[in-house]
Amino acid sequence: RLKARISQASTSEVYGDPSVHPQTEGYWGNVNPIGPRSCYDEGKRCAETLFFDYYRQHRLDIRVARIFNTYGPRMHPNDGRVVSNFIMQALKGEEITLYGKGEQTRSFCYVDDLLDGILRFMDRPADAEGATGPLNLGNPGEFTIRQLAEKVIQLTGSPSRIVFRPLPQDDPMQRQPDISLAKRQLDWAPKVCLDEGLKPTIEYFARMLS
Repeated sequence: RLKARISQASTSEVYGDPSVHPQTEGYWGNVNPIGPRSCYDEGKRCAETLFFDYYRQHRLDIRVARIFNTYGPRMHPNDGRVVSNFIMQALKGEEITLYGKGEQTRSFCYVDDLLDGILRFMDRPADAEGATGPLNLGNPGEFTIRQLAEKVIQLTGSPSRIVFRPLPQDDPMQRQPDISLAKRQLDWAPKVCLDEGLKPTIEYFARMLS
């Protein structure tokens, strides 16, 4: 009604447990539609479908960003994300829980970098090439979950030890964005490395606990 430009915060979870690595926007994904994780994965895939239906039928001005793991200050301590979980466990001196052998990989994007990408994406003219997306926004630096846990322990100076639990069903083993499209279309790439971004994030949680 208002001819507004609408952003959909989609997710790398649309790629499921990928058989293509790194993941490009043209990859359709590998999602178990009836698995324990499927509610989130398929919900986001359905949302993308509906956005593109409205784009095709009503020329709605959409931007669909596939966001990879994002972290930074002001995360909720109990949001269930791996970065906040590890930091809270480390600051409390609790055991840090890894699933499987901790060899799953993820790519962590600092919140400032992500917001810069989203704003650039939203500012693209509607008639620009690929203006609607979907567009990967994330940091292509790839780390195992165990490497993340070790970094958090080191940066917090925590006495926490790492413990291992069985790997959940359908947990993706690899996750890394191909951001070639964002580089070309937005002249965008993340600037904050993981160590640099973890420091203010840890400081935020430490202040919260104190």
